[in-house]
Amino acid sequence: MPDRKPKPERTTPHKDKICKTCGRTFQCRKQWAQDWDIIKYCSDACRGHHPGAADAALEAAILSLLAERNPAGDEAKTICPSEAAKAVGGTENRRDWEGLMEPARAAARRLVAKRKIVITQHGAVVDHATAKGPIRLRLR
Repeated sequence: MPDRKPKPERTTPHKDKICKTCGRTFQCRKQWAQDWDIIKYCSDACRGHHPGAADAALEAAILSLLAERNPAGDEAKTICPSEAAKAVGGTENRRDWEGLMEPARAAARRLVAKRKIVITQHGAVVDHATAKGPIRLRLR
């Protein structure tokens, strides 16, 4: 049997990746450089998060609120993620729905990835992974 030569080391390009949980893009860090091919999540919080009933309820609330707002198919009608958080968490106390704001934004990013809605800022469609600040949601 012929002697086997080791394969030359190939460096993997460290392109930006999209987190499997939240849908945000993240860049390679020095601590991830060796394992960049197997990294799937942007943080420990995303790695430990398992979508549950609240996440499915937020996605359903976003789609139903947009359907109610757009009965004639007018694509200019938008909602805020806080409206979905209020629909799921209740409107009696701000503390009830305020904790659902980031999960509502994550649900919106998942719906964008499924190509059901778009995220807008100041009336213009923006990238869901890099959008910061107040956002609005509308049907695709």
